[in-house]
Amino acid sequence: MDVTLSRVDRLQGNLAVPGDKSVSHRALIFAAMAAGRSIVRGAAHGADVASTAASLARLGLDVPSGPVPRLLSVEGLGWQVAREADLDAGNSGTTMRLLTGALAGRPGRFVLSGDASLSSRPMERVASPLRRMGASLSLAEGGRPPIRVEGRPLRGIAYDIPIASAQVKGAVLLAGLQAEGPTSVAEPGASRDHTERMLAWLGLPVSIAPGSVTLAAGKHLPLPAFELDVPGDFSSAAFWVVAATLVPGSQVCIEGVGVNPSRTGLLEILASMGAEVEVIPQAAEPELVGSLRARAAGLRGVRVSGGVVARTIDELPLVAVAATQAEGVTTIRDAAELRVKESDRLAVLATGLRGLGADVEEAPDGLSVRGPTLLHGGRVESAGDHRMAMAFAVAAMVAGGPVTIGGWEGTAISYPGFLDDLGGLAS
Repeated sequence: MDVTLSRVDRLQGNLAVPGDKSVSHRALIFAAMAAGRSIVRGAAHGADVASTAASLARLGLDVPSGPVPRLLSVEGLGWQVAREADLDAGNSGTTMRLLTGALAGRPGRFVLSGDASLSSRPMERVASPLRRMGASLSLAEGGRPPIRVEGRPLRGIAYDIPIASAQVKGAVLLAGLQAEGPTSVAEPGASRDHTERMLAWLGLPVSIAPGSVTLAAGKHLPLPAFELDVPGDFSSAAFWVVAATLVPGSQVCIEGVGVNPSRTGLLEILASMGAEVEVIPQAAEPELVGSLRARAAGLRGVRVSGGVVARTIDELPLVAVAATQAEGVTTIRDAAELRVKESDRLAVLATGLRGLGADVEEAPDGLSVRGPTLLHGGRVESAGDHRMAMAFAVAAMVAGGPVTIGGWEGTAISYPGFLDDLGGLAS
């Protein structure tokens, strides 16, 4: 599906973005592991979280099929699930990796598969630590899905993740809830900490330190039932933060957004580039929540590397788009992980932005962008990747001619209402 977008004169107004995907996935899985009725309000309603909900339904949970409703009630069974199930994770790596960890200790046989994009993504990184815990897992050739899980008793481990990954960390901790002995995970850099935050909020014996988390020994299932309000997704809000920064005369406020420090590296990068973004805190638990107010500002090029990359991994394409309008060179490094996302995002970005006239050099682990450049119209391909499609939409807002974006249907993964929100802000 193609969508053609044109330059906008100004973005103005307030909006609320879809619920946080990362928190929504975990809330549904924890509700399934709980005893009693849990209430989840404001969960992400895109296809990724729907894949988690559908998988839980296949495992015997009373979870609605189709789009996730704004108020979701889950009658948890303490993770007493079907002993055999074929689960379709769709395009969602989070669904596949977290459920692999959660099912590794459940008696039964389970197969987790996905679409063509997910089937090309590496899964050995999650299988390896789970096997060390005693899990029985097999993968297809090259360490790719489908993943076949035969649940068995697990033992806790101390695991050093080679590459910081919230999904791998989350899978190990979910398995650790069912393991004998303590489970600890150490990372070379900070990744998203939603799993450990939610476990601590639920009263689990979790010790959290910079770069590591430990789940104490003990029987941790069933979890207690809970009520949770899911904050707005920072990665969705990021499109409007960058768009308001780039489009002259703009001022946008995105309300009720999750501003967990493990997610907000983009704000640090934009501040160093000269952007004007204000965070207005709100009281909430277990996540930090606030409103983001962004206005148009001139930008300068910066170097992005090291620890901030893991906290900005989904927003780095937007950094590249912003860099096309910044004075000087912006260099992104240590971001090879972008090559194994829903697409090879470095290659897709470089090709697409060059096609619009940007000065972009591709490196094995990043990009260099020289600006400012008056982008021109043209056609770009998103490779069906939701974040690529919407990043190119932001580029279209400052381009000199219409931009046609191929593969727009991918936006249903996380932000099906993006065009409606654009219409509201640009009217």
